[in-house]
Amino acid sequence: MDAVTIAIFVLLVAATLLITYLAAKRNRSAADHLVAGGRISGRQNGLAIAGDFISAASFLGVTGAIALSGFNGFYLAVFVPVAFVLALLLVAEPLRNLGKFTLADVLATRYPARNVRAMMATTSVVISLVYLVAQLVGAALLISLMFGLPYWAAVLAIGGLTTVYTLLGGMVATTWIQIVKTGILLICAAVLFVFVIGEFDFNPLRPFADVMVTLGDQFVAPHRGSGLQNFDQLSMTIGLVFGVLGLPHVMIRFLTVPNARQARSSAYTSIWVFFVFYAMVPVLGYAATLLVGADAITARNPGGNLAVMQLAEAVGGKTLLAIIAAVAFVTILAALSGLVIATSGAIAHDLYGQVLRRGNVTAAAQLRAARIATLATSIAGVAVAFAAERQNVAFLASLGMSIAAAANLPALMLTMYWKRMTSAAVVAGMSVGLGVSIAVILLSPIVWGETALLGFSNPALVAAPVALGTSLLVALSSRHNAGDAERASAAYSDMRAAAFGPQRASLVGGDGSSAAQQPAAVARSESVTNATPVTPREEL
Repeated sequence: MDAVTIAIFVLLVAATLLITYLAAKRNRSAADHLVAGGRISGRQNGLAIAGDFISAASFLGVTGAIALSGFNGFYLAVFVPVAFVLALLLVAEPLRNLGKFTLADVLATRYPARNVRAMMATTSVVISLVYLVAQLVGAALLISLMFGLPYWAAVLAIGGLTTVYTLLGGMVATTWIQIVKTGILLICAAVLFVFVIGEFDFNPLRPFADVMVTLGDQFVAPHRGSGLQNFDQLSMTIGLVFGVLGLPHVMIRFLTVPNARQARSSAYTSIWVFFVFYAMVPVLGYAATLLVGADAITARNPGGNLAVMQLAEAVGGKTLLAIIAAVAFVTILAALSGLVIATSGAIAHDLYGQVLRRGNVTAAAQLRAARIATLATSIAGVAVAFAAERQNVAFLASLGMSIAAAANLPALMLTMYWKRMTSAAVVAGMSVGLGVSIAVILLSPIVWGETALLGFSNPALVAAPVALGTSLLVALSSRHNAGDAERASAAYSDMRAAAFGPQRASLVGGDGSSAAQQPAAVARSESVTNATPVTPREEL
């Protein structure tokens, strides 16, 4: 460790603390703390969303996975643009119009029962904690690499710093840190990319050709393993593509913008950022294979999480390593803050404010509960991260997405797009999805190694169909009297009018009834398709 490394780290951390200090002046209510008061523009939010993914899982984990396993490692990255195209088409607009602070608010517009909100809050906490651990592991490995700290000490330090960011600055600080660091990281990745292709006569295709000569054609093409390995790979891919649409910390970002048009703009912007960034990742991964070597990568970290750092040192020396590591560290801190906010929001707003207190809670009490939940979330994440040092961070993140695909996504999609869905089906489907996902993980090689009862680790391809089937079965077997059926139909019509606007509600998977037949829905719709900013969210 030299003076340059220390100076770069101190400078970037100081910049984020300054942003946090300035944001703390605007972090005065639960709305500010959880969704930045709904005042973020679409392009700003798109950069912040991109920052949630261009973090430990992508920059460290995917590059390392490609360096060690070849093309199959890229499956961990290619899902992101695909997932956000689906988000643009299916969820960006209705989430913005239905949600207030959390994903449970979306379900509550149709199902006010407390057990529905409690179930969504529970799955949100579990998913966010799994994803939080992935980011903590990546950040701790960076600090260990740069400063020589023991892994456990690095985890504690990062957990403490994340808690400070979140407690003081809330979503306002987290968003602006994400925006700034996304820009810096793109620049740094481009600089590293230029250094790397300089080693290959400025031909970005040469790393692929050289890997084919050195390791064989199979390293740059999809390769199959045994039956269960193929199943695990497919399950991971399914979970990655569809899980994004159920990730709480990503989906609540659509609640930070003022209207539906800005929500769509968020998705557009993030897709372009992903395109630019992920076009560079395979080149960096294969270059790490050639210039660093698989043995050197695994010697430093068995999961390959430090491959991009070793590559930076190989092509640019200690200075480039320090810059890339410092930027990656700040990137992870911002992602950690967003995850902690999503978790604390589910606890404070849903479990405490709506389930336990039945909505009878003051704004000050809800903000206080959010801050207590922030501290508890950080402690829980740190505790689990102690045991996950040797896991690839991209793989850990994929587990969180797979749980989201099984537990959250069917409930959200069926609530917004299927008239016959019921509150009982929501709770049953989410319970089964969460339970099966956790069971698969606990019985998998992640926990038991070669002696595991199951030969695969990713639960999506098992848990998601079971959860969806459970939801459909419970919903179709439900019987209502005429009065209950009429109220359920009215609730569905009102929800869709609020989600899509009264004129579009019957066209986007609706029930065919006209807007003129639904005056209550018209009154609630809030002109969701125009771009005029709405007033910030009211406090509960």
